[in-house]
Amino acid sequence: MLPPTITLLSLVLPLTASAALSADPNRKLRGVLPARRSLYTPTSAGTWKCLNGNKEISWDKVNDDFCDCPDGSDEPGTSACPNSTFYCVNEGHEGATISSTRVDDGLCEKECCDGSDEPEGVCPNVCEEVGKEYRQRREAEAKLRKTGSKIRSTYVIFAEKEKKRLQSSIAALKLEVEAKKKEEAHAKILLDHAESMSQASLAYKQQSPLYQSLVKHSEALKSLQARYQALQNRERALSDVLRNLKEGYNPNYQDMAVLEAVRGWDGLNPDASPVEETTESSEPVAEKEETVDPWDDNAISTLLREDHVSLLLQHDSHISQEDSTEEEGNHSAPFDRIGLTGAVDSVFDLESYVPDSLYPAYENARTQVVGLLTKLGVVRESTTAKARERHNTAINQLRNTESKLYNEEQALNKLYDPKWYGADGAWKKLEGTCLSYNTGEYTYEVCLFGQATQKSNNGGGSHSLGHFSSWNTSAPEGTPEYYSRQVYKHGAKCWNGPERSITVDLVCGTENVLLSVSEPEKCEYRVTGTTPALCFADTADKPAGSSGAKEEL
Repeated sequence: MLPPTITLLSLVLPLTASAALSADPNRKLRGVLPARRSLYTPTSAGTWKCLNGNKEISWDKVNDDFCDCPDGSDEPGTSACPNSTFYCVNEGHEGATISSTRVDDGLCEKECCDGSDEPEGVCPNVCEEVGKEYRQRREAEAKLRKTGSKIRSTYVIFAEKEKKRLQSSIAALKLEVEAKKKEEAHAKILLDHAESMSQASLAYKQQSPLYQSLVKHSEALKSLQARYQALQNRERALSDVLRNLKEGYNPNYQDMAVLEAVRGWDGLNPDASPVEETTESSEPVAEKEETVDPWDDNAISTLLREDHVSLLLQHDSHISQEDSTEEEGNHSAPFDRIGLTGAVDSVFDLESYVPDSLYPAYENARTQVVGLLTKLGVVRESTTAKARERHNTAINQLRNTESKLYNEEQALNKLYDPKWYGADGAWKKLEGTCLSYNTGEYTYEVCLFGQATQKSNNGGGSHSLGHFSSWNTSAPEGTPEYYSRQVYKHGAKCWNGPERSITVDLVCGTENVLLSVSEPEKCEYRVTGTTPALCFADTADKPAGSSGAKEEL
């Protein structure tokens, strides 16, 4: 049961409020939003129409503590209509709106620092103190945002410089790609020509007696191997016949022909059991020494698989090395072959400087000179290997340049992508910036747009908490709320749990720093921090009370 004083107060307050409203015409505007005060004007006939336009009532019924309008608009200053709202003026502070159910309930609402939600005298007016504290806090926040926005502006300038750098780099790389393509095509022409010359030279070398003899020996060996395999198959068949004869032989029949055949089988197979002879004593079989044949089937097959062309080239290289060794000690040689070879190599390097229009003539002249020197034995052809190496180098350089171009183009596309660095590219400055927070047992590190890790301070190793996945997808793309959270997913899997992940909640601040770490769910972490990238000058300079129903008086 309620105390008598509270019961009496609950009965007296509505009556007091109603009487006050009737006595003072200005009280008709109690709880009305400033923007709607012009709507609370009676007609010449002393009537007033509900704001939804569905009903017209007497002006005396407005704020009479009885709900007449379906939309509750006739009781902005009482608690009669549960679907209505009450506006606190809060002179000296910002106005606020509360539910009309909290009006005249004997409780001083925090939002109504002027006490206007209760009859006069019930709640003190503390708006001056509250407003002063609020303004000081707002001034500090505005100062923080202003300082942070200046830092953020440097991030935007960095993005603009990065854009120019990327555009310049892309333009240069495109030219370089075209140049590399020409170099690769030119190197391919040289390789094709060198290979055609090498084929002709190889065909000439294959006519040598040594190579022809090697081929004939190889063919003869292949023929002998085929005949050997045929004899092996025949021997297996005969062995099967003799084995079956031995197994089915009956010594009691005294068949000497069969007995001699069986004895021959035992002589060829020492491991087989000897035949028991009934009329003649069997002679002991001499043990044969086992010999290992180095030229078994595998060895012969390996020999036959040798590449004769490769052997020919290796032989030629071997002879060349021998000749080079002899020439180094022969100072009275009529030709300095090493010097001439170097000179010819220098001639080959001239290919890089020959214009395309003169290249066919140069190539014909070079072919004739090199061919003549090769026939004389002054130089030996090595242009194919050089041409192939040059072509491979050109291909690798072209691929590397194309890869660099692709990476730069991707970086430029992401620079002003709202899903990456924002419409003004401010977040590009923070790419790769690593922020850490030490909890004592662990150190948590978040490398923005990269990877987040959890490192043990006791030597227990580290775990990946995931890689950057997205911004705050629950907020509209491109808004400050969208960039207030980064999500990192697909980290190391917890034991008997999910993959580790972490969310990074950020607010405006003059420094890029982490402030706290928590683990709301198993292996799901949350860190908070500040960054100048979320400090916007338009928010800091935005006048108070310009949004919604709040206004400072």
